[in-house]
Amino acid sequence: MDKIRTVLDQFGKLKVPAQSLSPNADLYDAGLTSFASVQLMLGLEDAFDVEFPEHMLNRKTFSSIAAIETSIDEITRAAA
Repeated sequence: MDKIRTVLDQFGKLKVPAQSLSPNADLYDAGLTSFASVQLMLGLEDAFDVEFPEHMLNRKTFSSIAAIETSIDEITRAAA
């Protein structure tokens, strides 16, 4: 989760540091915009060497740190 928080701080343009958010905090309430979510997705793909499939390109996938972690875990398991 620390790696996700680091990427969030780089690309999410949140109102608060990602470290201060609980895993289930709503990232959109914390300031994540649609544009920033695209930048975040690209940053996560680089950081985790994954590619988000089309069915995951939605608000729910990037709604919280926990949701992002679950999505990355799912992508990683599918690739294995």
